[in-house]
Amino acid sequence: MTKKTLEKDSPAIAQEKLKHFKKLFPEAVSEGKVDVEALRRSLGENVASNDERYNLDWAGKTEAFKALQTPTIATLAPCPEESVDFEKTGNVFIEGENLEVLKVLQKAYYGKIKMIYIDPPYNTGSDSFIYPDRFQESKEEYLKRIEEKDEEGYLLKEGLFRKNSKENGHYHSNWLSMMYPRLFLSRNLLKDDGVIFVSIDDNEVHNLRLLMNEIFGEENFIASAVWQKRTSPDARLAISSGHEYILIYAKNINLIEESVNPLPLTPEQKAAYKNPDNDPRGPWVSTDFTAQIGHATPQQFYIIKAPSGKEYTPPQGTCWKNIESVYLRKLAEGRFWFGKDGSAFPRRKTYLSETEGRTVWTWWSNKEVGHTQEASKELKDLFDLGNMFDNPKPVRLIDRILQLATIKDSVILDFFSGSATTAAAVLKLNELDGGTRRFICVQLSEKTAEDSEAYKAGYKTIPEISKERIRRVIKGIKEDAKNNSNLFEKGKSDLDSGVKVFKLKNSNFKIWRGDVVDTAEDLEMQMDLLKDPVKPEAQEQNLLWELLLKSGYDLNAQIAEQKAGKCRFYSVAGGELAVILGKADEKCLQEIVRLKPRKVICLDNIFQANDQLKTNTTLQMKDARIEFRTI
Repeated sequence: MTKKTLEKDSPAIAQEKLKHFKKLFPEAVSEGKVDVEALRRSLGENVASNDERYNLDWAGKTEAFKALQTPTIATLAPCPEESVDFEKTGNVFIEGENLEVLKVLQKAYYGKIKMIYIDPPYNTGSDSFIYPDRFQESKEEYLKRIEEKDEEGYLLKEGLFRKNSKENGHYHSNWLSMMYPRLFLSRNLLKDDGVIFVSIDDNEVHNLRLLMNEIFGEENFIASAVWQKRTSPDARLAISSGHEYILIYAKNINLIEESVNPLPLTPEQKAAYKNPDNDPRGPWVSTDFTAQIGHATPQQFYIIKAPSGKEYTPPQGTCWKNIESVYLRKLAEGRFWFGKDGSAFPRRKTYLSETEGRTVWTWWSNKEVGHTQEASKELKDLFDLGNMFDNPKPVRLIDRILQLATIKDSVILDFFSGSATTAAAVLKLNELDGGTRRFICVQLSEKTAEDSEAYKAGYKTIPEISKERIRRVIKGIKEDAKNNSNLFEKGKSDLDSGVKVFKLKNSNFKIWRGDVVDTAEDLEMQMDLLKDPVKPEAQEQNLLWELLLKSGYDLNAQIAEQKAGKCRFYSVAGGELAVILGKADEKCLQEIVRLKPRKVICLDNIFQANDQLKTNTTLQMKDARIEFRTI
């Protein structure tokens, strides 16, 4: 434990305030000073930047802030028919536009995600993605545009996507405008000890680094890993690119020990541990006991006498790693090795039993974490089809990230899910170590190319491939468990082999349209429409999930349908919340009060215009200290 000393000076109040301010607005602090314009932009003001100062700016940045701050009226609708073990599983797949989905998740998942991995568009000049290129359009126009579908009900690429050609004058700006709000919202979802990993290549790595410095804070940068994605160079090119980058940032760098784990030792590394002297602590390897002088103290310079009597001092430019008293204690414990004859240069023993793992470095070779050809083969073997994705990520790559940044019960988010490699990796790692990690994967309903193998096989959209991949991986895990009961260690029988599927939908509630109210008749029409706030086509389960999300309950909230007299209601989170969506009489309401949930939510129309019943219920809830809300 580090010894704490009494501070002689009074705290630097301004610096303390700046530190707390930066936790809330990291994007508004640059080079240790508050950027007032960035703060105003962050709070939704329209700010034009003219000052000469160090900051990242681009055409459309203000509009990117607006996109970030515009609230969503969307919700998530459950799809049990596309799921596996919907009622039991903690894994979630969401089909929908990821910016809107991230907004929907803010209340329920704020500060709950341990690790985020994304593989966004690389802005190569040929890819298409959503970006706000029509800055003058209203939210209604935007929503109408992204709802444009073909005759089969699939989103039209022209309505939602834009091909960001390199000939476009705002080529980099468009990409930054797409990324900024998504990264900003994702930071909100991370736990304090959470970490985000972002795959990227040379096209935008420089801009992404600056963007993440602004959003996450430059001090929270951990590393830029280089992944060797190929096994051989492309002979068609003068210089073939064989790598990509993975930028790694912490939510709070001060919690780095809780954020990043050492990697398990490889079989080859374990084999290096021997026990030639029958040490009771077990196998060990000898390690260097010298260190660079750096901040060495005089106590780190002394003579070490080997058992043979030979004396040693640290080589020039170095010192011993420990002061003499610590060395003598460790020597008495038998933690040093002087060779078989007791006369060799002193080396410290490092025991296998005391080794937590190995430190990862920034070079990730394809031998260790796989390559794109391996990833393509994984999909081909699973679907028995040809090339389904360009440059997919291998499971071993995501497995490396999971081992670095998660523990066995972590929640993992991937909001550019693609072929669902992250989901597959989470399921496989849980199978291997008995973990209870849960994934949330989000993928836009993007159409597959009509000339692709996937389209010809019946997969009209990318989410259809993603969901099917997850289902097939789950099926394989269940078959493994069935065919080989010895495969799993104790405690793995409850392995979560399921997925809940949700789809992004418009709200089930009618929305007040102040923009169409020009006359008294318009006002009266709007008020009549909102007498019953629920849309006629709304389904009860969809309505329930929307209320839960907007009340801060996550997508794994336990829901039980219960009866009270002749009426029924939903009990959520072990009775913490009661939701009433159907008819309810006085007996039903009194029974719910007797059960004493912390909160009760109901539709206003359950009282059927009986104001006395509503008033009495409100008073009874208040007396019972139950938070009561009507909609």
